Amino acid sequence: MKNLFLGICTAFVLASCGTMSSSSASKVGKTQPSLAGTKWALADNVKGKVPTLNIDGEKINGNAGCNNYFGTAKVDASTGNFSAGQMGSTKMMCDNMNVENNFMDMMGKANKYVVSGNTLELYKDNLLLLKFNKAE
Repeated sequence: MKNLFLGICTAFVLASCGTMSSSSASKVGKTQPSLAGTKWALADNVKGKVPTLNIDGEKINGNAGCNNYFGTAKVDASTGNFSAGQMGSTKMMCDNMNVENNFMDMMGKANKYVVSGNTLELYKDNLLLLKFNKAE
């Protein structure tokens, strides 16, 4: 169990320290497609339920890997700015709480987004935090 915990933490640390591809780097802080009415699933492999992000106007919700969450989002397509706030969630205890805690922490830190095809990337300035694939 300890090795699993360390493995998950290491994966998130490495993902959060990821470098941007040159095409993504050139798009951070620039005009992006609207995120209104879109649904996304975390691109990283995690044990258990895959975290999701659903964006409906100024409201966001989804599953953080265990619990359902909800909150508000300010998304400005003209500048590529993104911020999640007033976050809340259900309070079940699950085996992968570290995945959930890290996911929620990174959601709160994100301030930019880039959409490239069917991929959504959330950044803190120029640091890639989370990468999602479009969900149907």
